[in-house]
Amino acid sequence: MSHSSVERAGLLAGVQMRLLPSDDAFALRGSTLASALTKDIELGLVPFCVIVTLGTTSTCAFDNLQEIGEVCQEYPDLWIHVDAAYAGSSFVCEEFRGPMKGVHMADSFNFNPHKWLLVNFDCSTMWVRKSEEIVDAFRVDPIYTRRQHRADPNAPNYRHWQLPLSRRFRALKLWFVMRMYGRDGLQRHIRKEVALAAVFEALVLQDSRFETVCPAVLGLVCFRVKAARDMNALHKRLVQRINKDGDIHLVASEVRGVHFLRVAVGSRFTEPEDMVFAWQAIERATSALLADEE
Repeated sequence: MSHSSVERAGLLAGVQMRLLPSDDAFALRGSTLASALTKDIELGLVPFCVIVTLGTTSTCAFDNLQEIGEVCQEYPDLWIHVDAAYAGSSFVCEEFRGPMKGVHMADSFNFNPHKWLLVNFDCSTMWVRKSEEIVDAFRVDPIYTRRQHRADPNAPNYRHWQLPLSRRFRALKLWFVMRMYGRDGLQRHIRKEVALAAVFEALVLQDSRFETVCPAVLGLVCFRVKAARDMNALHKRLVQRINKDGDIHLVASEVRGVHFLRVAVGSRFTEPEDMVFAWQAIERATSALLADEE
């Protein structure tokens, strides 16, 4: 259930990709990876990178990093990249770090503070175990880009870390947020929004017309209308009606042929009454749509 950017990266790099099936909880398991690696090697292919997702976009599922890492230990040349774009912000809280088990085996790790850590778009952080391997891959050093007089010649030169030669000063806004809120403030922010998602999930489960697609995870609730027939078509019409009404805006998703609605709590201004407001808007639109369908 990797993000679409993973597939795009493969297209840009011009490499052959193998998309692996997930389990019933939408997670990649070590046994699945081990089987795929064996088959690829038998075919004469050279596996070199495994993408592990911690907090998938559609359902916030977590690949089993511990199992995957143990499998990759048998293949020293395999690079393990961890994509924690959304869920990575929650790891500021100790109680949400369970999915990180095995992270010591990762070669790189990224998450997007702009998704949930009070930083505006765009801001993405990346840790790399051996930065020289990134630099060696991207280094192009024509004479017009060289700087003879640098305050610290050992400081990282980030034009060798990426495709563009230059970048905006994104780090400053993250630094200010960390200075303003501190660890405790960021933890309170995350815990509050996880609690708000639980409030919304309870509202969903109180209405017999609805069901959750999976248990609420962090700030994400995935749910759908129980429909005897044409459920996907019904959901698409429901999303259109809700967004046309204009009280709230929803983005739907579809996994394994099942279309469903998603509510993701992300604003520091969100309060319990906002959860109730959003749910009432969904209820009104659902009632009107079902009445039209009769």
